[in-house]
Amino acid sequence: MILKSIRWRIQAWHGLILAGVLAGFGVPAYNQARDEQRRWIDQELNLRLDWLFRPAPPEGPPDEGPGERGFRPPLPRDPRALESDLVRSIRGLTAQGSFYVALWQTERGLLAQSPGAPKGIPPPSEAAGEGLRESGPRRGPFGPPRPFVGRTRGDLREVCIPLPGGLVAVVGRSIEDDRALMRRMGLWMLAVGVGIFLLGLAGGGWVAARAIRPIQVISTTAQKISAGDLSQRIDVADTESELGQLAGVLNTTFARLDASFAQQARFTADASHELRTPVTVILTQAQACLTRERSPEEYRETLEACERAAQRMRRLTQSLLELARLDAGEEPMRRERFDLGRVARESVELIAPLAGQRGIALETDLALAECLGDAEHIGRVVTNLLSNAIHYNCAGGTVTVAVRMEGDSGLLQVTDTGAGMSEEDQHHVFERFYRVDKSRARAEGRTGLGLAISKAIVDAHDGSIRVESTPGQGSTFSVRLPLARS
Repeated sequence: MILKSIRWRIQAWHGLILAGVLAGFGVPAYNQARDEQRRWIDQELNLRLDWLFRPAPPEGPPDEGPGERGFRPPLPRDPRALESDLVRSIRGLTAQGSFYVALWQTERGLLAQSPGAPKGIPPPSEAAGEGLRESGPRRGPFGPPRPFVGRTRGDLREVCIPLPGGLVAVVGRSIEDDRALMRRMGLWMLAVGVGIFLLGLAGGGWVAARAIRPIQVISTTAQKISAGDLSQRIDVADTESELGQLAGVLNTTFARLDASFAQQARFTADASHELRTPVTVILTQAQACLTRERSPEEYRETLEACERAAQRMRRLTQSLLELARLDAGEEPMRRERFDLGRVARESVELIAPLAGQRGIALETDLALAECLGDAEHIGRVVTNLLSNAIHYNCAGGTVTVAVRMEGDSGLLQVTDTGAGMSEEDQHHVFERFYRVDKSRARAEGRTGLGLAISKAIVDAHDGSIRVESTPGQGSTFSVRLPLARS
């Protein structure tokens, strides 16, 4: 379980990166310090050799022995004289602590070594090849700069310097104390690195916990919502961060989900209420007929009442089925060019008899507006708007239908001179089963789904529908549809 946690994965990656950085810094730093120490030892050995064989030293170093103070060898030009002077001088040296000197001749081998020098010093020629490349030149009392060989043998460090006449001087000392110092420094660097690593892990854990906290809040809120509490929202403190933006999107999604469930619950209750009335009528009429014998006229009246109730149920179920298909995107919508003005004209001709029965005058102002969509479904939208404008108009009123192009949209407007509606009604008029005049609409057998179906059809065409109304003056429904591109 812990391996699947994002927090511990972040912590593990942070630890690996931190360990890599510390190792990448510490190992080269330690190697650099070791190389610097070796170069310092080589320089010290070179200086020691220069001091021993300089022509006229003014004073010896503070740690020189009594046998070195009076040593002032000449610098003869004859290699044999130089050899004999160096051999005599080296044999005359006293023990110099950890330092020692030896003189080699390339053909005759070891010529002399100082007291205290270790036994079995290997010939300097064994390391001459790579040692010359390793260390580099030096400048001493024997002429121009000459290369020297640096080599390490166990706890000893030696430098081999070529001299005139095939001579090679070897000076060395023990580096046991230097290695102990490097070990202590390595342990100190390791301890510091471990401390930094642990401190970094603690800091990384704190940072990871803070980084993962919004995800935990989101997960907790989602669990509460999945349990049925749709009113829960994610508490977002930092809305500018990536997780804050994600939380904002999820809050918007949860709000829409809450509204959708509330609408679904309200829709189910309203549908049940609408279906209950015709079902009650049918049951009541049937039970009344079954209680006693009735005349043919009474049976006919009962059957007619049942038929009206059944017709109302049929219209309601058809509307519900159409809404369900529109919501699911299963209602086929053709994408063809059509003239919105022509569709509006056909709808006006279809609804004209109903307007005549109610004494409503129909006025049109229809221009060419070629839109893209399903002309049959848009015709149903126009018919629904005209039907509502006639039913909710006053006696002797007027309904005006206008079509024109406006920008990149085709605009359809249906205006009536009825009683209008309040601002609150305008906000809910496109909701399912919502009626502005509930008693009148039910008496006329209207389901309250016409505007909801119209809005679903317009939305499926990537259009928009809205209403503007003033109480006592009438209402205007506006439908915008995208124009067909040429």
